[in-house]
Amino acid sequence: MKVICGLGNPGERYRYSRHNVGFRVVDLLADRWGLAGAGRVREGAAVLDATLPGPIGRVLLVKPMRYMNNSGSGLRAAMRQTDADAAVDLLVVADDIDLPLGRVRLRRSGSAGGHNGLRDIIATLGSDEFNRLRVGIGRSGHAVEHVLAIFKPGERELAAEAVATATDAAERWLRDGIEEAMNEFNGIDLAEPPE
Repeated sequence: MKVICGLGNPGERYRYSRHNVGFRVVDLLADRWGLAGAGRVREGAAVLDATLPGPIGRVLLVKPMRYMNNSGSGLRAAMRQTDADAAVDLLVVADDIDLPLGRVRLRRSGSAGGHNGLRDIIATLGSDEFNRLRVGIGRSGHAVEHVLAIFKPGERELAAEAVATATDAAERWLRDGIEEAMNEFNGIDLAEPPE
């Protein structure tokens, strides 16, 4: 079983904030796969269970619901319901202020890079050995205010494209693994016009 965990903050107030692009990727996956509803909320996480055709099989979509800084406990509770090995079978989707808007980056493992949700997951799982997909949101002004703000009107179309591209990258990870997904998506810059 594979697990895709999107990070964000629960509640309507944060729904379209920069910090919630991880939630948006999970929601778009659920829409693409025809999954209805928000899933069940249990032990601090909203969880949707999907069975996809072909070799992919079962996928658990997870959104921790205890705010960004406490993402780890909800993910750990969801992971306990599976036979997934975090080092191989987990993909965490998070925003990244160090990546420009319009860029995504996949990595096999690594540090939290200043992201409190990733930091809590690393501490809770006791390892930084899990795949992650970072969605660029750019940097501007005070970091906390920036990540909690919604995208500006001129950024919204590019942000939606970035979420769709990150969703494509998550699906590629499911089908072909981290290396293939990295090779296809890490060089894409949606803000640059195609040649």
